[in-house]
Amino acid sequence: MSGQESSFHPESDRLLLDVMLGKLAVYLRLCGYDAAYAGDRGVEADDRILDIVTEENRTLLTRDVSLAGQAESSILLTKRNIEDQLAELREAGVELAVAETPTRCGRCNGSLLAVDATEETPEYAPDPDDTDCWRCRECGQLFWKGSHWKRMKETLN
Repeated sequence: MSGQESSFHPESDRLLLDVMLGKLAVYLRLCGYDAAYAGDRGVEADDRILDIVTEENRTLLTRDVSLAGQAESSILLTKRNIEDQLAELREAGVELAVAETPTRCGRCNGSLLAVDATEETPEYAPDPDDTDCWRCRECGQLFWKGSHWKRMKETLN
């Protein structure tokens, strides 16, 4: 990472990732970004992707040279490997640090709400009285800082 200050921040910048970058969307959401993924919306057509970028005031992340050139704000990625893509984003000034308190659903990009310690959770999830848990307001998915979260944090570091 260069000594330059990040120019993209999770609290202020909204992103749209094209259909080639679904895995990257999950990492950006872990960092707190509002990271919409075109694949979640069933959108593949370049013109519709560009409409969303404009309508929702998002920066486009893509591996498509032509598409990046058509967007008002875009970051062109050239690598296929997730670690290399994260390095490219850092070089482009994207702040990449795991949010201490998760705010975005890794599955659907919805906002998360802390689960009360007395709330019942499914068998697969930890007891919220023992482990902090969050629930997506959109899809209902439960999250906690388990082994998957730790692996993703290590990859980001």
